[in-house]
Amino acid sequence: MRQYEMMMILSPDVEERNLNANIEKLVNVVPQEGGKIDGIDIWGRRRMSYEIAKKAEGIYAVITFTATPATTKELERQLGINESVLRIKVLRVAA
Repeated sequence: MRQYEMMMILSPDVEERNLNANIEKLVNVVPQEGGKIDGIDIWGRRRMSYEIAKKAEGIYAVITFTATPATTKELERQLGINESVLRIKVLRVAA
């Protein structure tokens, strides 16, 4: 098991009222495969440097989790399919 940090940019069309629940549903694959979500830090709506999918703003969130490399690949695959996720970047935290 390794520690990871993931930055995720969600579409500004996502409702902010239940944003935390939506993010937990998106990263649900981690606990299902034996990993652990360590923290979810929602930065909120911010203007992006350049447009992604014709959107100038996005909702930023940073998720820290502990999982296996295979779980991380599956998480990236599932988030890549989801239309409400504009961009993700997963980094392994140095030990």
